[in-house]
Amino acid sequence: MEGIGSVAVIGVGKMGEIMAAGMVQAGLAPGDIRVADVNREQAGRVAKAHGLHLCEDNLQAVDGARVVLLAVKPQVVPEVLGDLGPALDESHLVISIAAGVSTSSLEAALPTAARVVRAMPNVAAQVGRGVTAICPGTRAGEAQMAQAEKLLSGVGKVIRIAESYMDAVTAVSGSGPAYFALVAEAMTDAAVTAGLPRATADELVAQTILGAAHLLTDGGMAPGALREAVMSPAGTTAMGIRELERGGVRAAVLNAVQAAMDRSAGMAGPSRTIR
Repeated sequence: MEGIGSVAVIGVGKMGEIMAAGMVQAGLAPGDIRVADVNREQAGRVAKAHGLHLCEDNLQAVDGARVVLLAVKPQVVPEVLGDLGPALDESHLVISIAAGVSTSSLEAALPTAARVVRAMPNVAAQVGRGVTAICPGTRAGEAQMAQAEKLLSGVGKVIRIAESYMDAVTAVSGSGPAYFALVAEAMTDAAVTAGLPRATADELVAQTILGAAHLLTDGGMAPGALREAVMSPAGTTAMGIRELERGGVRAAVLNAVQAAMDRSAGMAGPSRTIR
C-alpha cells in the first residue's frame, strides 16, 4: 500500500485480528503487518492464518514500522505505551481502538511527539461491513488521517468525527449491532410462534434486515421514508407500527442510546485516564 510502509499491530485478540485482516483487504502486503501479543500462541495463530510477520514482543513489532495499531484492552494501554514510547517519534502514527481512551490521554502517555488517531470500529468489521469513526489528536494532521482512513477501509466505511462525539458513536454504531440482534431475536420468536419453522424464520428476518439496510444505504432512503413506503393506510404494517409505538419502542431506543453514551463517558473518566 503506497505511502504506508510497515504496520505494527499490538494486540491480536478478536478485534486486533479483524483489523489486521482488513488491512490486507485494503491492499497492505501481509508481510508488512508485524503482530505481537502477550499471548504468543494467539499471535502465532493469527500470523499463520493471514501470512503476517510474527514478532517476539511489542518492541520488535514497532521496530521499522511507521504505523502502530493499538488494539489492546484499555486498562493495559498505560503499560504498553510506557514500553513503546521511547521507540516512537514524530514520524510514527499511533492508531488506537482502545475504548474510552482519549487522544489527550494517549498523547500524554507518549514521551515523544508521535501522532495519534483514535478509532472506534464495530463488530460488523468482521465481515467487511463495519463502520469506523476516527478523530485526530492535536499532533495528527490531514496526512495521518488519510493514512488511517486507507488502513481501516478494509473493514468497511470510515467516517471522520470530532472527538466530542465519540461517546455517541460508541452508543450508536458500536453498540448498535446488539440492538438489531435483539430486534431480530424478537421477530424470529414471533415468526416461530406464528407457526414458521425456526430455520425459515431466521432466514426471513436476516434477509429482511439486510434488505432494509440496503434501502437506507444503496437506495438512499431516509428511515422515515422507508417506513412510510411500507405502510399503507389501515394496513398490516400500520397496525404493527401502532403496537410498536404503543409499546414504547421509540422511547426505549432513545433511552438505550443515552444509557450507552453515559456508560461510554464513564469509561473515559478517571479510571481510563493515563498518567
